[in-house]
Amino acid sequence: MKQAIYRAIIEIAFILFLFYANLLMGEFERSGRGQTMGAAWVVRDVLTESNFLIGLGAGIVGYVVFEYLRRNFRSK
Repeated sequence: MKQAIYRAIIEIAFILFLFYANLLMGEFERSGRGQTMGAAWVVRDVLTESNFLIGLGAGIVGYVVFEYLRRNFRSK
């Protein structure tokens, strides 16, 4: 049971990391404000409660989907 919980936490954290990496890259590449305002501004702009909740929700959904796929399409 502990192993399953650790696995879920690690996978959700990895999805959350990818979410934030994408947000940070978007601030520097697409909007351009990150290049003019600096890295500290970007971090303050990206690390918000709403972004965290969106990323956490996406992480949980991603974990559930991948667990479903693992269990149903595992080679026997």
